[in-house]
Amino acid sequence: MWLTLAFLSAALLGCYDVCKKQALRDNAVLPVLFLNTLFCSLLFLPAVLLSAGGVLPQSHVLYVPTEGWHVQRFILLKSLIVLSSWICGYFGMKHLPLTLVGPINATRPVMVLLGALLFFGEHLNLYQWTGVLLAILSFFLMSRSGKMEGIDFRHNQWIICIVLAAVLGAVSGLYDKYLMAPLSAGGAGLNRMAVQAYYNFYQCGMMGCMVGLLWWPSARRGDGHVTPFHWHFCIPLISLALSVADFLYFQALSIDGAMVSIVSMIRRGSVVVSFLIGAFVLHEKNIRSKAIDLLLVLLGMVFLFLGSK
Repeated sequence: MWLTLAFLSAALLGCYDVCKKQALRDNAVLPVLFLNTLFCSLLFLPAVLLSAGGVLPQSHVLYVPTEGWHVQRFILLKSLIVLSSWICGYFGMKHLPLTLVGPINATRPVMVLLGALLFFGEHLNLYQWTGVLLAILSFFLMSRSGKMEGIDFRHNQWIICIVLAAVLGAVSGLYDKYLMAPLSAGGAGLNRMAVQAYYNFYQCGMMGCMVGLLWWPSARRGDGHVTPFHWHFCIPLISLALSVADFLYFQALSIDGAMVSIVSMIRRGSVVVSFLIGAFVLHEKNIRSKAIDLLLVLLGMVFLFLGSK
């Protein structure tokens, strides 16, 4: 059962990237991201209210405990990290091909591994080092593929945005490891539903302020330098795909016998879904060259998985 949930989560993450790409086409980034956080918050609001009202018992899978500031401060920090990653990722996603963004994002497990090496004192074995080297090689090959489309990895601001988004995503992954770890293991021991619900609320509030202070005043004046916003049916689908994918991911991990290493590897395989849609539906360019880059990324993930067993 947990394998089925992991594959469903990966498929939805791939659809999540595609929905982002479609919603951002010729559209203002900040309002789209604000609506994403708003819809995510609305999805979790009933669970929070029903839990606070005693309708949902503590044993229910959707139960969200009421947490004080000693817990909320950890979740607030996660919100800042994730939102920073999303802002960079959304701007990069808007201006770059999906078949290039996906493989770059798929290198996040390597960044998490290197972060664990630097900050948690973990040691990498031969398989893991092989995975890291393959990821580095794939990045250089992606740079070559990008040049075929006039994208210089060293000087392109949108590539920098995507790389920053991947790095911040890796930081979030390392922070999640601390948040979810039990107190006996030196972690914060936070409830997964509390983290998933409240960090969406915080992000919605922060994005509302950003839209109100940074985008709306210029858009209202008709500033030609500000991209106007238009509604796209994919905007609510972004929130739905992400929320359900994360929920299935946490559900898979909660099942007895579930292997975190396998679930995480399958989840990163979402890049295959977005890549195929980018290639065959959006008809992006240089697919053969990018497919080789993606193959190296996936091979690196296999070696990371073998090294984690």
